[in-house]
Amino acid sequence: MPQSTHERVAELHNLAEHAHAAAAVAHGKGDHFTAHELSKKALEHSMNAYRQSEELVEEARILARQ
Repeated sequence: MPQSTHERVAELHNLAEHAHAAAAVAHGKGDHFTAHELSKKALEHSMNAYRQSEELVEEARILARQ
């Protein structure tokens, strides 16, 4: 069953949150390289969620004009 765009955006936000939490744990253990990589992954997930959210807003604007 295909995911709705809303579900996909929520999933990306959850993935970002998990990566941020894992980065904090790695940083706390002194593993700064892993923490940095996880932070980059979190940013990637966050940016993807943002882009998809913007697409939803644009679709809603188009539908509202019809």
